[in-house]
Amino acid sequence: MDSTSMEPSLYTVKAVFILDNDGNRLLSKYYDSELYPSMKEQKNFERNVFNKTHKADNEIAFVEGMTIVYKSSIDLFFYVVGSAQENELMLMSVLNCLFDSLSQILRKNVERRCLLDNMEGVFLVVDEIIDGGVILESDPAQVLQKVNYRADENPLSEQSVAQVLQSAKEQIKWSILK
Repeated sequence: MDSTSMEPSLYTVKAVFILDNDGNRLLSKYYDSELYPSMKEQKNFERNVFNKTHKADNEIAFVEGMTIVYKSSIDLFFYVVGSAQENELMLMSVLNCLFDSLSQILRKNVERRCLLDNMEGVFLVVDEIIDGGVILESDPAQVLQKVNYRADENPLSEQSVAQVLQSAKEQIKWSILK
């Protein structure tokens, strides 16, 4: 076996994607451009993963040499993909953080319609958890704090552009002062 593939790396997540109960892509982010470089290859991989996991009652799968952890909720399937040597617990912590953060943002309605209505928040959450394949955060409370979400406030989609800009300015000011 090649010794370079066993060296530890910060780049633990290869992809994250959310599919509906028909296997259609709602969100996907691939962090390794060499893994599946074209949209067609990505969709074929997602279809293959969905076909092997949508009826299974497991939390982990090995497909095309990749370690995949997944979770379903009502009509959604959440997937986090890592290399074959990746620690499943690390991938599962990312998946749980993603699911729990989205559950808070969607007010416990983790289903297709609510997800599509709040895609800007979903992308913010994914970007706070993972950046370029590196896991940044695995605590949902910290993720929600970073995306400036509070259950008693208006969701991002109901805020005006001025409110969002003001909130961003305040966050920058406080981070500089710290």
